[in-house]
Amino acid sequence: MVDRDQEYVEFVAAASASLRRTAFLVCGDWHRADDVVQDALCRLYRSWPKVDRDGNPLAYARRTVVNAALDSGRRPWRREVPTADLPADRVTHADPAAGHADRDEVLTALATLAPRQRACVVLRYYEDLSVEQTARILGCSEGTVKSQAARGLDTLRTAIDEARRIGRPA
Repeated sequence: MVDRDQEYVEFVAAASASLRRTAFLVCGDWHRADDVVQDALCRLYRSWPKVDRDGNPLAYARRTVVNAALDSGRRPWRREVPTADLPADRVTHADPAAGHADRDEVLTALATLAPRQRACVVLRYYEDLSVEQTARILGCSEGTVKSQAARGLDTLRTAIDEARRIGRPA
């Protein structure tokens, strides 16, 4: 039991930042991403012996995070004001991509995507997973991943182009 717990603690220390970024990109809110990752890591701990035997705990954890993020977006109590609308002094986490000029445009455009499209785009192009890996994580066919990612990219392009055309952030 002690070895199992130690392995889990080491995994969480190594993977939590990556899982948090993935959760943020899927749900669009740092605070909600923290909740999603915490929920996913609790689920992961309960399944840790099974996950460890598979030999790829990061893939399992990533799937758990994406599913938790999609599930949390379906809850009716989650329909409150996003933290992006709160004053900057209320947000406590430093943004790892603060130096990138296009960051705000992309994040705002990502928020316009449907949850499944957003998950497909994040997993395929941010996490750099294959179509097969993305389909496995989302529990859908490879064709669905391809079509959702293509539609998501089209929506992103349109949102960013429109925002630039009228001279405001996406």
